[in-house]
Parts: sequence; C-alpha cells; structure tokens
Amino acid sequence: MLLNDFFTFERTDYGSFEHCCVPLCNSSSKYNTTLSFHKFPPDPELRRTWIESIQREKLHVSRFSRVCSRHFTGEDFQEDGRQLKPGAVPVLFEWNQYSVPGGVAVDGPVDGPAEEPEAFLTEHNYALASETELKERIGRLTGGQRFGLQRFAGSDEDLRFFTRFASYDLLMGFWTSIEHLVPLVVSMKNSHRDVLTDTNVPAVSSLQPIDEMLLLLNYLALGSKLNDLADRYGIQPSAVSQIITKWSNFLYTVLGSVNIWIPEEKIRKHLPAEFEEYANTTVILGCMELRYQRPPSSLLDGEDLSTQSNSSCTLKGLFGVAPHGAVTFVSQLFAGSVRDDHLIRESGILKLLRPGMGVMVDQGFPVDDLSLCKIYMPAFLSPRSRMSGRDVRETLASVHVEHLISRVKDHRFFDTEIPLQLLGNINQLYTVACLLTNYENGLLGKTERLV
Repeated sequence: MLLNDFFTFERTDYGSFEHCCVPLCNSSSKYNTTLSFHKFPPDPELRRTWIESIQREKLHVSRFSRVCSRHFTGEDFQEDGRQLKPGAVPVLFEWNQYSVPGGVAVDGPVDGPAEEPEAFLTEHNYALASETELKERIGRLTGGQRFGLQRFAGSDEDLRFFTRFASYDLLMGFWTSIEHLVPLVVSMKNSHRDVLTDTNVPAVSSLQPIDEMLLLLNYLALGSKLNDLADRYGIQPSAVSQIITKWSNFLYTVLGSVNIWIPEEKIRKHLPAEFEEYANTTVILGCMELRYQRPPSSLLDGEDLSTQSNSSCTLKGLFGVAPHGAVTFVSQLFAGSVRDDHLIRESGILKLLRPGMGVMVDQGFPVDDLSLCKIYMPAFLSPRSRMSGRDVRETLASVHVEHLISRVKDHRFFDTEIPLQLLGNINQLYTVACLLTNYENGLLGKTERLV
C-alpha cells in the first residue's frame, strides 16, 4: 500500500537537487548551477574504478548517486564542456589538493574550508551519548560548512547520526515517496493553536522543503534545542518552531493515513528465527513516556505550582512492533498519571486483538485486559554453566525484542523536555517519530507488501 494511494496532487516544481557523493565535497545543484553532476557508469569495471578513486569502498551506488564536475580534469569533457568522454575517471579531490601527479592544482570547493576526515562510528545507539558528546560531534561535523542535505551526500554515517535514516539512499527514497505531496505543507495549520505557542507570529524560512524536513528529522533524532537548530540552519528561532509544527502535521497526516497493522498470516511469513518458540506473536507492546515544559502559573487557572505532581508534566503512550521490526501500532498520548491498565483500554489496541493472538510484553505489564490473548513475557536469563535449548531461544528472543524497542526509543526527542512552543504538537511529534522507524531502517518496502 503506497502513500500515493491516499493522495493525488498536481506535482509542483520544488526540485530534487543533485548532490556530490565524494567525501569532503559540498557541491549541490541547489547552490551552483554551473557544475554538472554525473551518474556512475553502467560498466561494472569502470564503476568500480570510480568508487575506488573517490575512496568510498562501501558505497552502494543508487540512482541518486552523483559525482560533480569538480573532480574531473578538463580533458575528461566533450566539446560541450558538460558531457564526460567515455572512460573518464574522477581524479581531483580535497585530499590531493585538486591536482594530479605532475600537474597543477585546479579550483577546489568554494562552499567552505576543508575539514579533517571524520572517523566513522562503530556504534549507532546515540541515545547512550551524553549531551556534551553530541554537541562536540555536531561541531566537528558542521564546522565551516553550510548545513543542509548536501552535507550528508558523502557520508551515510553522518546522516544516520543526524536523522536516524540508515543511508542517504533510504532518505532520498522516502523523500521521493512524499515529494509530490509537499504542496500540502503550505496549507498545513497548527491544529492546536493556543497561548502556549508562538506559531501565530510570522517567521520567514529561507530553507528548501527538503531541508525543512531535514530540520524536523534533526530535532527528533537529537532532541536539539530550538535555538541550536536556528543557529545551525541560519534562521530565526520562531521559524524553527513553525517548521517543526507544519512538518510534523504534514507527516502525521501522510504517514498516519497508511494502515500499519499487519494481519497474522502476513506476520508468519516474515517471522524471525528468534521467535520459533513464540510463533503466534502478532505484536510486541511497549510504553513511551514524554516530558514537557511546565507551563507558567498564569496559564494554570490559578493552580499553585507547588501542588503540581511530576505526572502533570509527563505524557505516556502505547506502541506496538511486529516481530520482524515494523511499528504496527501507535496510540495517542495520555496524561502521565494514567494507570497502565487504563492506558491499554483507552489506547485502541484491544480493538485489533483477537482471542488466541500472541502478545509479547515486558515483565510487570498489566495483562488482565489481554486475558483472551496468549501472553509472552520473555526475560533475560542469568548466566548459567549449562542452558537448555529453550533457555537459549528465550534469551535470543529477549535480545531481539530489546533491539526492536530500542530502535523506536533511539530518537533522543523522547529523552528531552518538550518546549512550550511545541506543546500543541506533541502528539504529532510522538506519532511521527514512532512511524519514521519503518522508513529509517529500510522496512518500508516489506511493510508495504504486508499491509
């Protein structure tokens, strides 16, 4: 089931800009129309030579991959100055000062100063990083360069850090699937306008639509402060909150229109080996709690702040994940003081469950309302000198479940205090962050075939 099945709009020419995939090159057709951008050659040997020459051995060449004209010598071009001659290979780079052996240096990048190559991370669980470590990494990655999508064309690792999308190709594939709906963004209005937000204040954004979406992804992935995002993108703080509001509304509408609940028989076809002992598992349920900034006392109808409990500044929601990793259920948010059993009854999950369905939950999860279902509570086992085959399988299932849940909670947005400017859109932000997990890790294609 495709997004196109739900919306049909006349395509507007917002343009999909081309970006150079060579490391340390910021070239983009958005900023420089004099450059030409070249696809990788279809010949396998020549394509391999290109990949080795640009020093991206692990590059997965896609239809979006381009190398800009800065990396070719003048002799590589045909008479029109834009088409490459057969057999041309990029040889001019930042690391060789844009020169060839025995030759002289040619014009290098003009978008910003050179930076030292960034060592790739070996771990992707950014939720474990401290705020100081995140700020230091952001500073190293963005120093001296214009911030926008073109910054990530050459590094999937950097892209994952800032957006949680596993690769540039996955992000561009997601953008392609929603780009024709972008005109809808301009008509999106905040559905929760109130005195806590400043979205009625006009603000001007100089960003292209794809970079506005990138800003929202940055916010969800890193939980960045609004002022930090304003500095990074070179816009006003009020514009940041408006961009986050309108894009969270837009993605909430588009992604929320896709039926994500997967029938039992379809789940069986994609059941991981770790679930051999739990073959009828349909959904793994988890809870999410969000904190928001305490409103000023003047907005609390005269209530004394000293009497407010911590739960008055928290919200909680229920989400579900299929055994193969797709997010298949997201409830609305409820007050933090609500009991878990009430959360289950009001979330809507009971309408989707049928007698005999397997439901996997954590230890201590209230299951009275799930009594007609088969309840599984696998737990990590203590190390033993000897473990039965069943014990081993239960441990593997537990590890697998922890991994699936952590992919949703890996968005640092969930760990931050939501500012008052975004309080009216907190439900949309929470839902979008959960649903994006299906697209960030390449699950969209599998999910579309399932629903």
